Amino acid sequence: MKKFSAILLTAILMFSLATPAFAAVNVNASKSQIPIIRISGDGETLYDDKGNALETGTGVFSALESEDGDNEELYRSIAHVLLPFLIDGLIYDQWDGYYDALYEEISELFGNALLDKNGDPLDNSGLSASRKQQLKNDMNTDKYGSKKYYGVEDYRFYYDWRLDPTAIADDFNDYINAIRIKTGHDKVGIVASCLGTSIVMAYLAEYGSDAVSGIGLDGSVCNGSEILSQTISGKFTVDGDSLTRVLEDSNYLGVFDVDEFLLATVDLLSKSGAIDGITTSVKKTIYDKVVKGVTSALALSTLCTWPGYWSTVSAEDYDDAMLYVFGEKGSAKRVEYAGLIEKIENYNVVRGKTDDLLIAAKAKGVNIGIVSKYGYQIIPICESGSELADELVTVEKSSFGATTSKIYDTLSDIYLAQMTPEKRKYVSPDKQVDASTCLFPDSTWFIKGASHAHWTDEEIQILYDVASANRQLTVEDTEISQFMVYTYEDDTARKMTTENCDTYVWSESSSTKPTNNPIEKLVNFLKSLFKWFKLLFGKIELPTLPKPTLPQTTTAAAQ
Repeated sequence: MKKFSAILLTAILMFSLATPAFAAVNVNASKSQIPIIRISGDGETLYDDKGNALETGTGVFSALESEDGDNEELYRSIAHVLLPFLIDGLIYDQWDGYYDALYEEISELFGNALLDKNGDPLDNSGLSASRKQQLKNDMNTDKYGSKKYYGVEDYRFYYDWRLDPTAIADDFNDYINAIRIKTGHDKVGIVASCLGTSIVMAYLAEYGSDAVSGIGLDGSVCNGSEILSQTISGKFTVDGDSLTRVLEDSNYLGVFDVDEFLLATVDLLSKSGAIDGITTSVKKTIYDKVVKGVTSALALSTLCTWPGYWSTVSAEDYDDAMLYVFGEKGSAKRVEYAGLIEKIENYNVVRGKTDDLLIAAKAKGVNIGIVSKYGYQIIPICESGSELADELVTVEKSSFGATTSKIYDTLSDIYLAQMTPEKRKYVSPDKQVDASTCLFPDSTWFIKGASHAHWTDEEIQILYDVASANRQLTVEDTEISQFMVYTYEDDTARKMTTENCDTYVWSESSSTKPTNNPIEKLVNFLKSLFKWFKLLFGKIELPTLPKPTLPQTTTAAAQ
């Protein structure tokens, strides 16, 4: 049995941030006359020096699976963490043993995927030999060829996404310059998503935009991804309704196969107030004592030895995150991890400065296109759980400034009434997004119903067009609407209308809209309770009773 002490609920902090890379798409509508370089997120498989794939997040879930049916190792692992929590912590108010045990158990799941205390790879881990060779081939090949255009898949920049984005930006610069020389073009276009947007921003901060014609950004986390940024900076919260919704979303997307009875149980706990009650109780008792230590133990045993992921920590959360993970300035842990901290701080040339970097690029004639997605519940362990998001990052962050309603609401009538007719055109048909406050309102597109991990042909087409165009394209120039709705069943995005804009898979399900009305709360609880009992009785197999045997009678007796 593989270790899984992370069965403790706190471990979900780390496992929730597995973000797949771009999937291959078929985009042929545009015929770019300049090379387009595509850089994606953190889905590229990494390997150690023996050719073994690293457990870097998504693979960690395999630890839930028993290989031999023997639970002894699982029990030992749980006991290793639970005993110091119960005895040293709760009884003697000494928590260091718990932190250390949690760190030891969880870090074994990530093994050599972790970076060392200087932020460097273990076992020479990184890109596969084939990816490194592919990068070299790209840098020595003009792919214009017989097709007479450059496609969005022709040049893909692969990188070890755990590492310092500013160091990767140096390699990205070399890649760009080699392709410019080989193809004879002064400029290239760039299409980036997820963590790739952080690399692009680090590149702009270091090298400027003289070699770039256009930039398309999709699912940007360079301004911060709340699911990581807030959870490692102490901005925890657990909301029962949000937990139910994220499980329903995961079912719909095929991420997990959550049993309907388990889902109904979580919903019942939420509607009864149990989840909120437990959360409140913990915050009033041991929360302040353990939260920093737990955050630090989880962070440094998992994702937060990766400077690449620190690029998703927002400027407003950064100081708190450093405090929660590494302690006060001058602390022993800050000294111990000085090398890693230096690499993390390198990204401060970007953190909080992304608007300025894009404005400067646009002033030099660089075309800018941005795609932001929403319609799914953000993982419900951070304070932004009620914000409009794509599961991992809010629309406000990924769109560079859109004003949005909460996930259950729409922009208020008062807000809409104060808008000028010119700005009113930037409001989405579902009245949840106002694009007029975006950094580039005329070149920012929105797709509702597409999760962060799913990249549609339509959004890639937008960014490819913008990156390759000889002028700045706007929402008026493309056949694709500024506001679109993605349908998971037929894998298509189409223009959003008031008729098709309700895409929430949980809108008519057990996750009824939260309310402060006591009568409505009672009704919602009773509905949830009724559903839970219905499912419970459906699972219970009643014993089959033997048929009653009637006493036998004789003919004489009968007479």
